[in-house]
Amino acid sequence: MMIKDLKAHYQLLYAQSGDSPAAVQYPTHDSQVVRFSILSHGIDKTCNIIDLGCGLADMLPYLRQNGFTGKYLGCDFVPEFIELAKGKYGEDLNAKFMEFNILQDEIPTGYDYVLISGIFNNKIKNNQEFIELALKESMAKVNIGVVFNALSDYVQYQDETLFYISPLSLFDYCKRNITPYVTLKHDYLTKPGGFPYEFTMSLRHKEAS
Repeated sequence: MMIKDLKAHYQLLYAQSGDSPAAVQYPTHDSQVVRFSILSHGIDKTCNIIDLGCGLADMLPYLRQNGFTGKYLGCDFVPEFIELAKGKYGEDLNAKFMEFNILQDEIPTGYDYVLISGIFNNKIKNNQEFIELALKESMAKVNIGVVFNALSDYVQYQDETLFYISPLSLFDYCKRNITPYVTLKHDYLTKPGGFPYEFTMSLRHKEAS
């Protein structure tokens, strides 16, 4: 799948499902909350955050409800998502939203973390190159670090439309090429009784305090 096809895919999901987790290819809101909790764990609540691939910006209310007061920037390449987010959260003076394509646009500076959830899941041309680009570009611009999730190849079943990656090989790549300060979490469930089919990795410029 090409990037333009991926955009069309999400535009179709949005047209079919509207303002719901299904529009961003998640089964339930509860599964999103699990991911948001893990992505934001250990981050100071005053930090400024970029939500890269923000979708409908569902992470923003989670952050605010859990005491995060810093600036939030939601970035996504689907214009319909950005317009909806602006309409829903426009009263949050510390939140901004922008249409953004990491293959063409530069990540803004002045933020502490880039959080990435779900953008590596769909099978596209050159998945590995896309992941490496997103992580390197993000780390080059943030003050503290990047936290992201991806689908693990330690699974019982693989959907042919999705991209699965070895968490071990990606850990090794990040450790050798991006930063020595890498952590990997691969023991969580997105639903009760499920299977740990994805992982979350954090990259930092220095040792976590």
